Amino acid sequence: MNFLAVVTTIGSRAEAQQLARTMVEQGLAACAQISEIESFFKWQGAVCNEIEFRVTFKTRASAYPAIEKAIHVHHSYELPAIHAYPIQQISGPYADWIISETDQ
Repeated sequence: MNFLAVVTTIGSRAEAQQLARTMVEQGLAACAQISEIESFFKWQGAVCNEIEFRVTFKTRASAYPAIEKAIHVHHSYELPAIHAYPIQQISGPYADWIISETDQ
């Protein structure tokens, strides 16, 4: 089985917490981690500098389409960043836990 760390960024801690809770409650992710970051990006012709919150979801690779769709539904950004990194190495017990806590 393959596993992913799915990442998005969001504008407030409260919204990040709600998104994290929703994905875990829906069985799309076994866990979600939130960290505060500073982002520089170009949007509508202007360079922006914002404090954002990165949310990283640990999940099965097969859940990616469903978690991407759910992020779009629950996200406030017009164009949310959504990308995933394959988890190349994972301990057996942790992998078993992700499997047991996700529905996909």
